[in-house]
Amino acid sequence: MPILERGTARDQDSQVLPKVPVPLLKQTLDTYLKCVQHLVKEEQFKKTRAIVEKFGAPGGVGETLQKKLLERRDKMANWVYDYWLEDMYLNNRLALPVNSSPAMVFPKQMFKDHKDALSLFIGDLVCVKMSLRRSLPVDFTRGQLAVMPMCMEQYYRLFTSYRYPGLKTDTLTVQMKAAFSAPEHMIVACKNQFFVLDVVANSKQLSEEEILSQLEKIVKMSENAEERLPPFGILTSDGRTEWAQAREALIKDQINRDSLALIESCICVVCLDEPSGLQPSDTNRALLMLHGGGHEKNGANRWYDKSMQFVVGMDGICGVVCEHSPFEGIVLVQCCEYIMKYIMESSSKMVKSSSFRELPPPRRLRWKCNPHIQGLLAASAERLQRLVNNLDMTVFKFRDYGKEFIKQQKMSPDAFIQVALQLAFFKCTGRLVSTYESASIRRFQEGRVDNIRSATAEALAFVKSMADERGTFSDSEKMKRLGDAIKAQTSYTIAAITGMAIDNHLLGLLRISKELNMEKPEIFCDETYLASNHFILSTSQVPTTVEMFCCYGPVVPNGYGACYNPQSDHIIFCVSSFWDNTETSSVVFVKALNEGLLEIRDLCNRSSATASKLAVASQGASQPHKSGK
Repeated sequence: MPILERGTARDQDSQVLPKVPVPLLKQTLDTYLKCVQHLVKEEQFKKTRAIVEKFGAPGGVGETLQKKLLERRDKMANWVYDYWLEDMYLNNRLALPVNSSPAMVFPKQMFKDHKDALSLFIGDLVCVKMSLRRSLPVDFTRGQLAVMPMCMEQYYRLFTSYRYPGLKTDTLTVQMKAAFSAPEHMIVACKNQFFVLDVVANSKQLSEEEILSQLEKIVKMSENAEERLPPFGILTSDGRTEWAQAREALIKDQINRDSLALIESCICVVCLDEPSGLQPSDTNRALLMLHGGGHEKNGANRWYDKSMQFVVGMDGICGVVCEHSPFEGIVLVQCCEYIMKYIMESSSKMVKSSSFRELPPPRRLRWKCNPHIQGLLAASAERLQRLVNNLDMTVFKFRDYGKEFIKQQKMSPDAFIQVALQLAFFKCTGRLVSTYESASIRRFQEGRVDNIRSATAEALAFVKSMADERGTFSDSEKMKRLGDAIKAQTSYTIAAITGMAIDNHLLGLLRISKELNMEKPEIFCDETYLASNHFILSTSQVPTTVEMFCCYGPVVPNGYGACYNPQSDHIIFCVSSFWDNTETSSVVFVKALNEGLLEIRDLCNRSSATASKLAVASQGASQPHKSGK
């Protein structure tokens, strides 16, 4: 079974929340056709419509699968959770860095010295403690349909999860019992070596000063060249099947088994990185968080299977890398904001301990290597370097306006930005493609996400009017189309967050057909369905209240990753693509995005000015005419 929960029952708080609904079959099929019609050729759509109608016909395959899905919903807390987790993450064979694991990039830190750098790590413990003790305040929904309580389960998996590589599918374990006991050890990576840092001694939590002292010992131990071992962390950066095969080779030796057991049961990994030698630009910091710069820099100073990796670079390049399968970006944000606020509030205020205990020194993890394992390490390093060299990333801070201007237009900032992303893509390619925008369904028990399909017919109508060079469309027509696109995006967003989107539902029907050993229904073999699930544009809004930003790689070889963080007077975009694909270019996309955002602003401003003039004229016309007699 791919998901193992050990210890206590699942979070009782989530039981008061409703279950994820199963939408009506007809509703999902109708919406599916509406989502794809304008994205495929007419002949292809006719074929698709016939297939969908047959699937949804009375007494047809669709009704049989829907009935079974409803039975599953009645029996489970969340009918889609396992299906979604396996499809989105555990069955994926690609390497975790870039392809799956997002990173949160902190502002560049100005460390006075080595000790100052190490003290940043202390802030990490605050969030660890709160999460493990389940003392976090309950989140409530914001934006559309606000002020509903949300499932907190993901927070409790931040430090209790571990993803084991498998030959065909991975396994996510969640040590639920750890939620009720104090954290006991962390793993510290330094100079590609791994050390155990016990944060509890004689049943008492180490003080901040004691932890700092232990970290300093680890740095000193890592400098001992005679004891230095090969960079085993590089194996976790490889494809999941390759890492699973390498792990099988490792565990033949008891020493390796013991070291793996300590890593696999730790709270988190702290990566003390060497200076990268790169300019600390936003883009370079994002790249270094995502992949460490490859084996020649800090790419092996990681353990990607662990859900939380705190990166503290001695050159001030810091952040968090997360294994995405246990939780979503917004949970990562909340954790990082606790850390950043703690750091800002407590900088140079470390509490001096009145008594200093004699603590056992941190332990270096030992590994046994042989020529076969040495070859696996070299192959993993080479594959990581290829991934590093292939990632084309541009972090772009759009400074001309932010969400306040968008709100003044009485538009949703998220919907507005999504429409702008569609315009940018259209400017680059002259078409729209299936787009993924994650939508939280945490208002339901154990809710994760569904997909907002942002490439709507209304968005296409708008971007065509903006790209028309013949002056066919007046500003009022363009504004109407913009309004229609924003409404369509907002409407789909509400459907998604209330469990009424199509992607989870279609996935559930497909998985039920497999469980019934049916021949795969034609709807799921259709060219349109396959294309509609190839997300060339993968997007996500990850807003923060402190200065930092999130980034990730594309999800398909010919795609873009586009993460954005709307602030009051600017918007941060992290756009990624792959160099080896000639269809994509992050710089070209960002240029089109900048142009599009300015064009939409100018359109709104012209329309506002015209409306103001008309209002003044109308007011003047309504004044009684005064005769000179």
